Amino acid sequence: MSDLPEDRATTKGRLALALLPLTVFACLAAVFWSQLDSGRDISEIPSALIGTKAPSLALPALEGARLNDAPMPALTDAAVKGKLTLVNVWASWCVPCRAENPVILALAKDPRLQVVGINYKDQTDNALRFLGELGNPFSAIGVDPRGRAAIDWGVYGIPESYLVGADGTILYKRVGPFDDRSLREGLMPAIEKASAGS
Repeated sequence: MSDLPEDRATTKGRLALALLPLTVFACLAAVFWSQLDSGRDISEIPSALIGTKAPSLALPALEGARLNDAPMPALTDAAVKGKLTLVNVWASWCVPCRAENPVILALAKDPRLQVVGINYKDQTDNALRFLGELGNPFSAIGVDPRGRAAIDWGVYGIPESYLVGADGTILYKRVGPFDDRSLREGLMPAIEKASAGS
């Protein structure tokens, strides 16, 4: 004959063990939901690189691209040295990059900064077609066919943009295409602050 208190303790233990995965799932769901519902712009991902020197640039030019009837310059440290620069990581196969291109074209007209591009894991012909169809906002383009430079820059996904100060320090990072809010609340204040300090 079995002892009833021991059976009850065993049953409670089994029930608690059976409910453990459900409890863990509920806790994780609550954490994820709180992050989604926080009102935070998840595209403003903090970067460990902000406030540090930008990674070195030594990328070959996009062959066939032109700037003012001359071959497009390669993207090197010399091309950005001493200038407030927006580094935009893009590709022809990236749908949000297409949507963002008019914004990048407008930013390229801002006399306070220059805009350069890293063409990420793209085919040369497709990249040239993209620029021909949508316009070329870049003063220099470097190709990154294997994504090695993107790794150095900490790229999560494209489009992605970095504002680099004249001294080579990363001042701002945007993951995803620019929109009115990210321009108004993120990039433009960073440009104004950097311009006021120079």
